[in-house]
Amino acid sequence: MSHRAGFVNIIGNPNVGKSTLMNALVGERLSIITSKAQTTRHRIMGIVNSDDFQIVYSDTPGFVKPFYKMHEALMSFVETSLKDADVFLYMVEMGEKQHHSDIIDRVNKSGVPVILIINKIDTTTQEEAMKYYDNWKGIFENAEIFMISALHGFNIEHIVPAIVEKLPLSPPFFPKEELTDRPMRFFVSEIIREKIFIFYQKEIPYSSEVNVESYKEVNGMIHISAMIYTERESQKNIIIGKGGASIKRIGIEARKDIENFIEQKVFLELRVKVLENWRNNPLILNRLGYKP
Repeated sequence: MSHRAGFVNIIGNPNVGKSTLMNALVGERLSIITSKAQTTRHRIMGIVNSDDFQIVYSDTPGFVKPFYKMHEALMSFVETSLKDADVFLYMVEMGEKQHHSDIIDRVNKSGVPVILIINKIDTTTQEEAMKYYDNWKGIFENAEIFMISALHGFNIEHIVPAIVEKLPLSPPFFPKEELTDRPMRFFVSEIIREKIFIFYQKEIPYSSEVNVESYKEVNGMIHISAMIYTERESQKNIIIGKGGASIKRIGIEARKDIENFIEQKVFLELRVKVLENWRNNPLILNRLGYKP
């Protein structure tokens, strides 16, 4: 057998560019991207196939110190990714100072091949970049290192061949035509949630969640009904906005991206409901997909 296949898990601190990198490697916009930390809440798989290999990428939440039970769920996704990787893509950004020595130690002791990705090198000088390279080389002694700009696509093309040579010999894990393990409803909810992260500040994005309640095709158009959950009435009012102007803006921008993603016309209905303390309620978290 000459076919290679395996799970390539992208791990690192929040907001270092993991989602941007996975989208670039997969060639599709599977993970939502904003400038705010903790945008990614789930483990999202993107599958890349060729005749002789299958790479199953996982974009994971950034490392966080749990404050809510939701954070515990996020870290359970990270924990799983530390156990089932065939290759680690450990991602850092230029100037990053917060090292998680316990996770680094586990990665180093795992025996799993590591590719260290130093991102955002377009934000610094060559001299500073090389100093940072030398520093991380000492932390991951056996890692292959790539210095990239995920946002601008710089030096990304060399990562895939390095991954493939580290994959075990194996038949594919998923049918070759599959792009991801997630259903369409998941990506719709993520696109809507991305707009909340973009359009609102402070606590609103972090205390909001989206659930797609209905997704069906009617006369060639996809009809979607989605509920936006918040924790307080005041947050609900902010999301709706004066005369419904704010939620209308979410709907317009989300609908455009959903149509581009599914390549079909969409009718999108958005509603808002208060779900008090949902981030600390295990039953609600389980219903919203926050399962280990």
